[in-house]
This record gives sequence, C-alpha cells and structure tokens, in this order.
Amino acid sequence: MGKRDHWNSVYATKSEDTVSWFQKDAQPSLDLILTHPEAAARGVVDIGAGASRLVDRLLDNGIEDVTLLDLSDRSFDVVRDRLIGRDVQPTFVVQDVTAWQPARTFGVWHDRAAFHFLSDRASQDAYLSVLKSATAPGAIVIMATFADDGPERCSALPVRRYSSEELSTRIGPSFRLLETRKIGHQTPGGTTQRFQYSVFEAV
Repeated sequence: MGKRDHWNSVYATKSEDTVSWFQKDAQPSLDLILTHPEAAARGVVDIGAGASRLVDRLLDNGIEDVTLLDLSDRSFDVVRDRLIGRDVQPTFVVQDVTAWQPARTFGVWHDRAAFHFLSDRASQDAYLSVLKSATAPGAIVIMATFADDGPERCSALPVRRYSSEELSTRIGPSFRLLETRKIGHQTPGGTTQRFQYSVFEAV
C-alpha cells in the first residue's frame, strides 16, 4: 500500500477525534504561531495538515491566509465539511511535501509530525529543499516530532525520533533555533506521547 492509500484508508475508517494525534485545541501549535503575528500575516502553511483543527483556530484568530498540505484528500473532506459556512476558506494542496513545488513563500511553516515519518536521508533532504524554497529570511518554522523518548511508531508506520538539538542539526544553518518545548500529548485512548516542538527563524 502506498503512502497516499495508507492515509486515505486511515481517514476513511476512523473519525477525526479517534486518531491518536487528535487535538481539539491545536495546542501548543496555535500559541506558537500567534506569538509571531507579523510572520503569520504573510501566510501560514500547515504541512501534513490532515483533518487538524489548527486551521479552524487560525481562522478564529483572524489569520486568513492559510494553506493546508497533505497526501490524503479524504482528510480534507473532513475539513471542508467542518468549515462549511465560513466566509474565508484555506487553500488545499493534495501533495507529497517531498515532491511539492510551492509557487510562493510563507511567513510561517508549520509541521506537527510529518517530518518524523521521513526515515531515509533522501526524503529528508527533499523535504528540506522544499522548506527552503517556501520560506524567506525572517520566516518562522515550527516543527514537532516525537521526542527522543517518544513512540517509535505511529499509525503502524515507523518514525524518526528527535531531540531539539538533533532536529536543529538536521535542518541546518539556514534556520536559527529560537525556542523548544517538550510536551506530553494525551491521545484519545488515554496514553501519553512525548513530543518536542522546535521553533526556528529562517536566516
């Protein structure tokens, strides 16, 4: 089964609030983005957005230039249904981020748990190349991965765990580390998953 088929199957068989990564309040991502309003005003792209409610919260806070990218078109069906009636809608991009060719740059690049699924260096390099092309100096990059003491698998797939130092080294000198947070995410099933959030500035 290919990656797109895998994620479409997930969203076809599970409701959004039962998957392990579900967050009703989209925290701490929302607060981290709102801390950088000037960058957010230049557009936010959410990588691996899935059916996340981050877009709802961004629109609630007046951030209207939002682009969602994900492999799964089924996940976006959930989002479209949820946003019916809103005057402002996000831009939907159904694409593998490693093959994406963005036509613009963004003030905020947000990724909660997409990068950590890229276990081989070639895919990581392709991701980082897209990241650089989609950001300009001063842009804010918010990336969350499983922490070094977090799970080794998610949705039956292996993941690459990172400390903030390891992630900073992997991203490279084009991005300056501003802030790190280590949190415990409570899944709908009642377990705790250890995440690390890193905030960078493009230089």
